This record gives sequence, C-alpha cells and structure tokens, in this order.
Amino acid sequence: MFVKNIMIPKHECIIAHADETLNDALDRLEKHQIDGLPVLNGDKYVGVITRFNIYEGFFHSGKQKDDYLTFTIVSDVTSHGDKFLLGGELFEKTLLDLKDFPLLAIVDDHNTFQGVVTRSDVLSSFESAFGVNRPGVRIAFTSIETEGRIARLSEIAHQFHEHIISLVTFDETDKLVRRIVMKIEKKDNISRFTKKLEEHGFRILSIQED
Repeated sequence: MFVKNIMIPKHECIIAHADETLNDALDRLEKHQIDGLPVLNGDKYVGVITRFNIYEGFFHSGKQKDDYLTFTIVSDVTSHGDKFLLGGELFEKTLLDLKDFPLLAIVDDHNTFQGVVTRSDVLSSFESAFGVNRPGVRIAFTSIETEGRIARLSEIAHQFHEHIISLVTFDETDKLVRRIVMKIEKKDNISRFTKKLEEHGFRILSIQED
C-alpha cells in the first residue's frame, strides 16, 4: 500500500496558517484533541506545529504565557518544513518517522499541500494487515525459504476451505528459514489443518485464538 492510499486529503484536514497566532493554533489543537497541525502559507506547505513546539517555544521565550501565545505567530515555532512525503512512498516506511511525531504532510512537486498521513492512520493500517480487529486463530510457523512455498501454503488453505484474514511474512531468521504468521477464521478443523501444514514442511511455532 502507498502513502497516498491512506492520506487524509486537504479538504478534510485541520490546518494552521503561518501568520496566525499561537493562541489560534492551540485553540484548534485543544478543540479537536490532536497533537499537530500542518502549517500553510496560502496553499504551500510550511511545516508542522505541535503542542511540543508551542510549549518548548514558551519555555525558551522568557515571556509571560498570555503575551507569548498572543503575539507569537505560528511560523515562529513551526518545525519539519523539510520533512514531507510525495505520496508514492510505501506506507510501512513511514512508521519510524511517525513513531515520535503525529503527522507527515504530503505535497506535490511544487510544494503545494495535498494532505497528511497521521501516526494513527499508519498504526491502524498495520492493525488491519495483521487482522487485529477480527476474531480468529493466529498460527505462527516457519518455512524453508524455497520458491513456491507461499503458493503451497495457499493451496493447503484452499483445500481445507480456510478463510485467511491476514498473512504476514517476516525477514528470514537465517538464510534458509522464513517466519510466517497467518490468521484464519476459527473452525473445528484447526488440528487437521496444522497437521497438514507440518506434513508439508511448515513447522508450527504457536497457535493462538484471539
């Protein structure tokens, strides 16, 4: 999946303008209970303002709180002006960037703001990939890293009429073995299904209902 597939488009975004006061931006953050806002100058992306930016700026300002919030403009404490996406990136590559930051902006080739990707949206996409919110049985196993193993796994699942909720493979633990986690709907044939997997060289590590 690409970043643009989980982007919140511009017309749905809550934004801040570069020349408005911190009071205005903070009111918007509080009203919508969010941690950050993309900052625009016209339709051009300038950066992001966060609660942390505001509080840190106040700490170093030496001003009274009311004066600081009333007379400081958003662009004075904006960050991440050079940190943005173009929409064609794989969404999973944004996870580290968003680990400690609430959002990343998406812009076009002319730095015109297109929308945002939030940490919450990326985490939700990962949850969906793992089938977190759907009940089922999660089977973790390893497989010899040879051509056609995933296809063989699918054939066995089809043979047992298993409905696969999610299927995730991990980097090989060594040069020959790959870890796989598959979540399927709960049925009364799990033991027969896993036995068949083992007959075909898949080594079961754990079976967990959730």
